[in-house]
Amino acid sequence: QAQLMESGGGSVQAGGSLRLSCAASERTISTYQMGWFRQEAGKEREGVAIVQSDGTTIYGDSVKGRFTISKDNAKRTLYLQMDSLKPEDTAMYYCAAELGGAWFRRCMSTGACAPNSATVTWGQGTQVTISS
Repeated sequence: QAQLMESGGGSVQAGGSLRLSCAASERTISTYQMGWFRQEAGKEREGVAIVQSDGTTIYGDSVKGRFTISKDNAKRTLYLQMDSLKPEDTAMYYCAAELGGAWFRRCMSTGACAPNSATVTWGQGTQVTISS
């Protein structure tokens, strides 16, 4: 099973930037669909961005134009560059990997993102806090 480790969260003021990183195994980064999801306390998990094995990216509407997902297979790392941050971006951010990507695509297209651990591997999460 894939293992994931996030880093890079923190606290910044609105308008600032942060970059999240997610370390993965060589097999995971090259063959799994990978993505970033977030969850505010008391709210449902939300899809932020995914990158499919062919390199295609899909973004949530609330982050389009501000966030960029990328991965470096040589460094076995998934990234999320977050610019023009807003207070509403405050959440726990989770890196995830799914071999086929069906749950990823359903979450991004329908908003049905209740955590699935049967087919999706999750990192431990990293907190992002944006102050106004």
